[in-house]
Amino acid sequence: MKSIVIGICAAFFFAFTFVLNASMELSGGSWIWSASLRYIFMVPFLLGIVIMRKNLRPLWNEMRKQPGKWILWSFVGFGLFYAPLCFASAYSPGWLIAGTWQITIISGALLAPLFFETIHTKNGTLQIRGKIPFRGLIMSMIILLGIVLMQLEHAKQLSLENVLLGVVPILIASFAYPLGNRKMMDVCEGRLDAYQRVLGMTLASLPFWLLLSFYGLFTVGLPSRGQSIQSLLVALSSGIIATVLFFMATDMVRGNMQKLAAVEATQSMEVVFALVGELLFLSIPLPTPISWVGIFIVILGMILHSYVSNKRVESYLNQSVNIN
Repeated sequence: MKSIVIGICAAFFFAFTFVLNASMELSGGSWIWSASLRYIFMVPFLLGIVIMRKNLRPLWNEMRKQPGKWILWSFVGFGLFYAPLCFASAYSPGWLIAGTWQITIISGALLAPLFFETIHTKNGTLQIRGKIPFRGLIMSMIILLGIVLMQLEHAKQLSLENVLLGVVPILIASFAYPLGNRKMMDVCEGRLDAYQRVLGMTLASLPFWLLLSFYGLFTVGLPSRGQSIQSLLVALSSGIIATVLFFMATDMVRGNMQKLAAVEATQSMEVVFALVGELLFLSIPLPTPISWVGIFIVILGMILHSYVSNKRVESYLNQSVNIN
């Protein structure tokens, strides 16, 4: 339950991404700078935190062991996650991006067979290939049903082109984020804490963000002062606070695909938080009654997803103990 609560807190701070990116787009800012500035601004803050905790040398030693894996999976987990997310903000409103992003709940579950689960028994530990948690997947579908209801009225007002340019990049991001995060957990094997892992992935993905910045410099020019400030806020809220909280939650259930899927399901709360943020700061219209029903279904689906996932894990462990 503790990991679930931390996951919900992460969702709250992640929601700032959708609200502030929508605000930057409305003020004429480019998605290129929205994406790259976030990770560039994250470096000094994370570096200071890790240095104060006297954990920089262990991180450096880990990165030197497998630099290729760090660069690859950091690019997948951060680059292929956030750049498409910001690109989508140029074609779709924040509420639609936040809603579509919840497909990551299903994406994360479908990735389970690519990883191994750690099962603890009285005779030791077992490594078995992960299986798609179909019961949890059903609960995820309930969450997505709620999201569809929330966004149904708004989606009717969008053109097909805007839907495709806004949805397809998010579909890519929805697989990239859990894939990169899980692969890096496998690489680290619990030897690094959340702050170290976020800093390491940020540094390893930095070449991509610098290249994107140079591209933006020659195509759209320098970012405005307002976009720089809002990107800094995104870096602090979503890039540091939310990411560290989310990584802490996933580290707590590392090696257990069912519980990991439950933690990732908490990110459905981003839709609720983003909706409230847009109502307060961007003055979007109030949701329709159908949308409020959708909000309730999202919350109910998240609770059911967590319950079913935990019950399945307990049942599996009991069977393992009886066999041994």
